[in-house]
Amino acid sequence: MNISVIIPTWNRARRLARALQSVFAQRLLPAEVIVVDDGSTDDTHRLVHRQFPEARYLYQPHNGVSSARNTGIHAATGDWIALLDSDDRWQPEKLALQAQSVQAHPEYKICHCDEIWIRNGLRVNPMKKHAKRGGNIFRHCLPLCVISPSAVMIQRDLFAEVGLFDERLPACEDYDLWLRICARYPVLYIDKPLLIKEGGHSDQLSRHHWGMDRFRIHALEKILASNTLDAANHAAALATLMEKLAIVIKGAVKHGNHELLESYREKQQRYCRDKTLPAGFPA
Repeated sequence: MNISVIIPTWNRARRLARALQSVFAQRLLPAEVIVVDDGSTDDTHRLVHRQFPEARYLYQPHNGVSSARNTGIHAATGDWIALLDSDDRWQPEKLALQAQSVQAHPEYKICHCDEIWIRNGLRVNPMKKHAKRGGNIFRHCLPLCVISPSAVMIQRDLFAEVGLFDERLPACEDYDLWLRICARYPVLYIDKPLLIKEGGHSDQLSRHHWGMDRFRIHALEKILASNTLDAANHAAALATLMEKLAIVIKGAVKHGNHELLESYREKQQRYCRDKTLPAGFPA
């Protein structure tokens, strides 16, 4: 099995070093490690070339994490893609256990695992809504993102079918991709914490974008317009869309954002009226 590891990064040299150390400490080493530098101005280039010469270093002008991941996917040669964010790190057996699992269950095209959360240096317990699971989890994916990019290993051919990360989304781009995948395929889950996720630092994407449900609404509109959902999943996705529209509208009222309020109220009224998407909604 050939596994390509893709690590997007932007001005995270110190954290990137820990991520790369965890990759090269794997019990099963990948076929290649690709670091996509999304326009860093720190010591990222020097770090990779001096300390991790085995890694492929790709540089691009700053264009966001979706673009960086997509650049890595296009450049990868492996049959499977393992993503790792530069502020996360893996347990040593992560790739080995995932490789064993997908080889034992070849019907699965995506595999993820449980994770350990570290916030401001302390371990914390995720809430029940963040619980991980496998199987047909499309409806479980609707409220929020329940698969971590750093936890997955994905068969490369799957991207040709469902598409890459949506570069129009500055956040929730992973939520969007999991909806597209889970609408079609079940997910293999390893109930072991093979990923360590670090949070609480100032450069997390979630700290830079307000109203994250705006991006989830875009993803939900896309999946509803895709004609890939059965009746039950379509109804569940539409109900979630209505809930998130109500949340954004409430926030727009609270903050006096009249332009946003008008736009999302128009969407809400349209869906209440005909329960359909506008013709020509961009996929």
